[in-house]
Amino acid sequence: MKKTIYNSAEAIHIDRPITDQYGRTFNYLRLAVNEHCNLRCIYCMPEEGVPFKPKDRLLSKDEICKIIKLMVEMGLEKIRFTGGEPLLRNDLVEIIHFATQIDLIKEVHLTTNGLLLPKYIDQLLDVNITGINISLDTLKEDRFKQITRRVGLNQVLEGLKLAVSSNLKSVKLNVVAMKEFNDDEILDFVDLTKENNITVRFIELMPFDSRQIWKTGKFYKSDQIISDIKSHFNNIKVVTGSKTEHKIFKIDGYKGKVAVIPSYTRSLCGNCNRIRITADGKILNCLYSQRETNLRDAMRKRMPNEKIKNVIRRAMHMKLKDGWAAQTEGKERRESMTQIGG
Repeated sequence: MKKTIYNSAEAIHIDRPITDQYGRTFNYLRLAVNEHCNLRCIYCMPEEGVPFKPKDRLLSKDEICKIIKLMVEMGLEKIRFTGGEPLLRNDLVEIIHFATQIDLIKEVHLTTNGLLLPKYIDQLLDVNITGINISLDTLKEDRFKQITRRVGLNQVLEGLKLAVSSNLKSVKLNVVAMKEFNDDEILDFVDLTKENNITVRFIELMPFDSRQIWKTGKFYKSDQIISDIKSHFNNIKVVTGSKTEHKIFKIDGYKGKVAVIPSYTRSLCGNCNRIRITADGKILNCLYSQRETNLRDAMRKRMPNEKIKNVIRRAMHMKLKDGWAAQTEGKERRESMTQIGG
């Protein structure tokens, strides 16, 4: 492991926290480290891909580490690295190591499609990553190829097995639920929680698919997902989860949990504590925001640290009440989830 840029033993001056006009405090950073992906999921981007930005327009390792350090000084406690597929970035483990060495960061997580997880799981454990979320929408090989336009279900399942058998604090499975597509596998995914201490999270389909399937009637509302699960189990109890996991349950006798995330319904906005930064260094103060704040260029112009902090604070202070309001403001529009950050 190379020497990290930032020594977590340094004294850190904690500045005032990042808040917005509705009293929400933001201490959770979702930071995309790239746009590229080794899958072509139908709810994300076309088979031919999308126009990916050149490397020099993406955040460098030094820039990512600087953002993390500055945000720790403003109360950052949790970070999640996303993409694209973050494991395609060759210095990702070094970046994660940088973050896990900072004592004030309580949790460092990764969201991955799992294809490369068998290759990197040991390195991730060596740098003390807190948790891993694996995106997987089907347990059937033919359907995996249909959804992702690639092969590789066995590699993903192997990565999941390795993660579950490790000493990771948190292992979660993200399932984009779609009507007449994978809704017949809901119970199969729930069954994974019987013997495995994982959280299976059913996520509503969102309109960031570069105009592929959003308008084809595949939307499966969170309330309906919950109703369908409850109709098959009469021993479900409500438990606690993360702020994102708006509805989370546990079936008596099962080791794991089941969560349903209303990412399109947007009934979770009042509890939002997340800051989203894209791979090209733009702050999105909401997943649905059409306004962007260019943090990358502020750093490249050598803006003083305090002014960069103010840029972050200003962007988050202007966060609107919920995702419905956010999608109506501004003109910029990222059409693919891989351009936004998972």
